[in-house]
Order: sequence, then structure tokens, then C-alpha cells
Amino acid sequence: MDSKGFDGIGRHADGGVRSVKVMIAGGFGTGKTTMVRSVSDIRPLTTEETLTQASVGVDDLIGVAEKSQTTVSLDFGKIGLNDSLVLYLFGTPGQERFWFLWNGLFKGALGAVVLVDTRRLASSFRAIEEMERQNVPFVIALNVFPDSRDYPVEEIRDALDVPAHIPIVSFDARDRAASRDVLLALIRHVKGRPAVAVEPR
Repeated sequence: MDSKGFDGIGRHADGGVRSVKVMIAGGFGTGKTTMVRSVSDIRPLTTEETLTQASVGVDDLIGVAEKSQTTVSLDFGKIGLNDSLVLYLFGTPGQERFWFLWNGLFKGALGAVVLVDTRRLASSFRAIEEMERQNVPFVIALNVFPDSRDYPVEEIRDALDVPAHIPIVSFDARDRAASRDVLLALIRHVKGRPAVAVEPR
């Protein structure tokens, strides 16, 4: 995903299609794999493994006790947003024991979507901290689960301690159109940043 020859998001200097890398991050069980699966134009690559008894005491299953599989490396998908912009989606593993993989996954990313489960806000604190540490543009996507409470956005913002310029949107990760809208929100956010921050890292 070479950035040479690109002239702003969605425009390639020779008139061709621009491809950019986007991260799908968040805590364990927030819906990252589901989002990649729902929105990808191709059959996504996933690295899910079955949770076994060995994960007891290692992975925090509070709030996601029904979860039977987990991503152990990455999820990968692809979506064309228009005739000139294609996003390559890289979903991160959520468990703490796989966080060492994140540094390599973030290399070259234009930006990220951080998924948040409002029933378990703390599960995504680490992902938000990593975006801020690596200066990766990001948006917060509140994945609405059947038993999620409807909190005012500003309460969520305060609880997550994210500044006012970071977009926060609600969506259902199972819905393709809703997931696509989240990606569009990220692109708008990145385009609104200073030009020096627009190119992939």
C-alpha cells in the first residue's frame, strides 16, 4: 500500500484508484470481526480460534461469556467506497495477550475505527490509548448490542476521556450499510485534519 503518487484522499495523481489501510480496533468482544465480515466486498480472512478452558483466567470474559471464538492474529477485508478509493481493513485482536501484534498492524494505517461496547467501556480504553500514543486519526464506533443502554454521546465521551474533535457514532456491526457509514465518518474525519496528517503513516 505504497503512498507514492497519491494526492489527497480518494485522488490518485495518475487518475487511478487509491488504496489505503484502515484499522478496526477495540476491546475483546466488541464486534471487530463482525464489522469486517459485514462490510467487506470480498470474503474476509479471519484468524478466529475456539476459546478453550485454557483461556480461563487469561482472557476477561466478563460481559461476553457467550463468546466461543476469538481473533488470534488479525481480520482482513476490503471495501470500495467509490470509484477512486478502496479501503483495506485490518481488524486487531482484542485480548491483552495479543497486543504485541498491534505495532506491526498499525504501520502504514491512514486511520482507525475503535469499536466500543457501552456495557463494557473499559475494554476499549487500551485501544484508545494506543491511537493517541501513535497519533493515529480515529473515530469511536459504539456497537449497539440488544441489551445496550442508550447513553447520551457526551456521557460516553466523558467516560472514554476523548476530546470533542473525535467523532462518536452508534451503529450495528452486523449491518453492512451502518458499518460503511462508520468508515465514511472516519474518512471525513481524516480529510478534516491538517494536510500534513492526511498521508498514511
